[in-house]
Amino acid sequence: MLEDFFLRALAGGIGAAIAAGPVGCFVVWRNLAYFGTALAHAVLLGVALGFLLDIAPILAVFAICLLLALCLLLLERQRYISVDALLGVLAHAVFAGGLVVVAFMERLRVDLIGYLFGDILAVGVFDLWLIFATAVIVIAALAWQWRNLLSITVNRDLAAVEGVPVERVRLLLLFLLAAVIAVGMKIVGMLLVVALVIVPAAAARRMATTPEQMAVASTVIGIVSIVAGLFSALEWDVPGGPAIVLVASAIFALSLLLPVRGRAGRAD
Repeated sequence: MLEDFFLRALAGGIGAAIAAGPVGCFVVWRNLAYFGTALAHAVLLGVALGFLLDIAPILAVFAICLLLALCLLLLERQRYISVDALLGVLAHAVFAGGLVVVAFMERLRVDLIGYLFGDILAVGVFDLWLIFATAVIVIAALAWQWRNLLSITVNRDLAAVEGVPVERVRLLLLFLLAAVIAVGMKIVGMLLVVALVIVPAAAARRMATTPEQMAVASTVIGIVSIVAGLFSALEWDVPGGPAIVLVASAIFALSLLLPVRGRAGRAD
């Protein structure tokens, strides 16, 4: 008989995988992995501010990640500094800011290891509500803007000519990624959350012939990774977050043995 905390961990992980699967496809297609890493660095600042302001850390992480996404969208309009350089500056600035805020909280000891590598077994009822609410919003938003998102992914200029509101659609995608990073950090931690987003999508890329198939395959791989990783952690007494990422990575390695099946699987 499985304990309640383990069932909550399974449910929370599956909810995060449902949100991360389709979003991860766009991260892979649009080469947004570095942006995801920058958002992950913002997790520590969000957690620290959450404790400092006495609000739920995951809500503070949401706010910081969304603010960082908006800042990047505004800053990349200038042409003096490359986007990669901007991401590097922002990522390290927010990470350093998080460390400084934690250092100032002398009366509060924060379990940084739990936030760095995740603490999936500590998922509570409030976390479950937030994770599944995020998953529903993410899936609904993707279904609403699926064609527009694919259009700007294939050819941004052509999409603009066809009347697609490119900037608003890009902002939506960045916000969705920020939301997924925020809830995913509870599952695998800030250092591994990007892997939860991109590894299943990268594995699914060689298994699909259409974008829709890739999104579904990515979600399924994410769920399998969560379930197998958690049971592996239970069996061998290892950390849940790293175990989940290792399972996903093993699936990705196996996917490399498969032939590329269609456009969804082609390298950029």
